[in-house]
Amino acid sequence: MELHNVRVWVRMEPFLVGALQAPPPAKFSMHYLRKMATYVRTRAKDGCFPRLCWPMWRHIACGKLQLPDELAWVYFETFDLMAERSPEERLEWAEAVSQCSTREELNRLRHKLSVDTLQFLLFLYTQQLNRISLRTSLIGEEWPSPRARSPSPDHECKTSLQNKNCDDQAHLAFVQTHLSDLLELVLDPEQLSSSGHCAHDSLLSPEALRGLSFLLEGSVSKARAVHPLHELLSWMPLQTQAGYSKLSRAFSLQRLQAWLKDTLTLNPFGYTACLKTGKKLAWAQQVEGTMKRAKIARNTHNAPAGSKMVLMSQVYKQTLAKDSEKLSGANVKLHRCNESFIYLLSPLRSVSIEKCRNTTLVLGPVQTSVHVQSCENVKVVCVAGRLSVCASSYCTFHMLTPTRPLLLSGNVALTLAPYHTNYPSLEDHMASVGLAVVPNLWDQPVCLGTEGIETPSPAPYGLLPPGEFNVLVVPFEMDGDTSEIPGGLPPPYQAAISHREQKVQAWQRTVKEARLNKEQRKQFQVLVEQKFHEWLLETGHRQQLDSLIPAPTDSKQAAG
Repeated sequence: MELHNVRVWVRMEPFLVGALQAPPPAKFSMHYLRKMATYVRTRAKDGCFPRLCWPMWRHIACGKLQLPDELAWVYFETFDLMAERSPEERLEWAEAVSQCSTREELNRLRHKLSVDTLQFLLFLYTQQLNRISLRTSLIGEEWPSPRARSPSPDHECKTSLQNKNCDDQAHLAFVQTHLSDLLELVLDPEQLSSSGHCAHDSLLSPEALRGLSFLLEGSVSKARAVHPLHELLSWMPLQTQAGYSKLSRAFSLQRLQAWLKDTLTLNPFGYTACLKTGKKLAWAQQVEGTMKRAKIARNTHNAPAGSKMVLMSQVYKQTLAKDSEKLSGANVKLHRCNESFIYLLSPLRSVSIEKCRNTTLVLGPVQTSVHVQSCENVKVVCVAGRLSVCASSYCTFHMLTPTRPLLLSGNVALTLAPYHTNYPSLEDHMASVGLAVVPNLWDQPVCLGTEGIETPSPAPYGLLPPGEFNVLVVPFEMDGDTSEIPGGLPPPYQAAISHREQKVQAWQRTVKEARLNKEQRKQFQVLVEQKFHEWLLETGHRQQLDSLIPAPTDSKQAAG
């Protein structure tokens, strides 16, 4: 089997979902992680290896790495969001958490959680992706260079993906640069030299290879089948190339590292490939003549589960709606969308929203995370495993989430509000990704800055006043049984809605008791309609209503 027939690439999800968009704690450096890697193996019987339980991670994080308890939980919980657990298991866990009435009961329940130790070590190391570089901060990444006078297509792809968590080129560069450290973290302690580093003849166990599969996967020849690294290297011809010894039942570290350097390539299912070769996505609702700048692409026709991507960029003054299997389980990126209303009513894996303005996004249940970065006046409505927000202003989030929202640095005047809509298949979609109506921590955010958990003054967020709360109606006909907001509304918001409904009923009674004649009723109706249209224009809702009128070609587009 020829070497060039094998391709290994960096998995998207550990960076897309796993790496928090904040500088990591200083003690996530290689020096301390190396010590942790040795410590967990020496305490294997105490719940450290091969699975690391929450009490032991808490002991390491708080006692040895000096992290606050809540920050230790944030990292543990973030890793758990990516774990392979069935929707039924996640729903059972949510039910158990919702039955905890005290902090002590919740801690006892958390003691049952554990994660793969080696993969968790690699997860902690990948937090370095968003480490602040003094050199970059001082020089900047956009300083003109004689070698970059005319941007290439590759450069355009890269500059459109400045968020490193979405940039598969940055992921590849990170792994290539730090490959020796990553391999060292999964080595058995006896394979290290007296100084604690890799020895010339170090051997990597199959167990360590399984840990590396958290970051790496690949394929052979032109086969579409994608395999984790440890499965890929279970095939005899590849084992020989990668330095496997039948005698020791392990891989030569040096040969494996050299083999990986030769075979590592850009993720063929990442955003860069999706931009270049992805298929277009057709929409049920779309206004003619205003989509010239928009770039909408997907790789869901050929990507394996976990690598499905949908990219939407530069959508301007549109109302777009989609409920399709082509979206189910996809990682969605929305980039530079402006003055639009976008409905993605399918169960999704993750959503990244970057540099959008004056836009409303109504999402189906998002299994892992919704991340919002560098946005202004954006409204996001969704059920999600987690919400994180960075460098955004005047945005509103109507959330149903079992985890505390992460408010990272640079946010101004954010508004948090309860989830306030439904569509017919919503509860089925929630069940399919393992999201329940409780617990719901939408109003309990964590502010995470460069120094860890902070209590900034003034606070970068506020809760929506009940008097300003309105229910959102999804304006499309769909199949399904959901007819109410899952879990209902918090009492103050339900009371505000009930009070408003009573005022409408009182107004209707007043009109009825006025006993207007036919001409007066006609004049009154004209006046009300005139005021309503003025309100639509003032609030900008007229655009959304107009764009809901189907164009003649929409029936054909919806089939795409």
